[in-house]
Amino acid sequence: MASRRSPDPPRPRTSGPAAAPRAAGVPTKSTVAAARAVVSREGRHAMIAEKAYLRAERRGFAPGHETEDWLAAEAEVDVLLRISPGGSPQ
Repeated sequence: MASRRSPDPPRPRTSGPAAAPRAAGVPTKSTVAAARAVVSREGRHAMIAEKAYLRAERRGFAPGHETEDWLAAEAEVDVLLRISPGGSPQ
């Protein structure tokens, strides 16, 4: 006997009606607090380096944008970690 399949993909379960979907890559308050608590200067530097590399990769590693990539990545990481540009937690 053949079973009938629904054309719709299965829906993810939620914990209740108040559970709204989060956009991909949007940190929660708890992840930001945890990141702030454990990220050292070296860790922050590594995060920036990785994000700058990924930006360069998306551009096809075209030369002449290294500083722009680094500064944009630094700003992105600082927003993620909620750190002032001077490097101290707010």
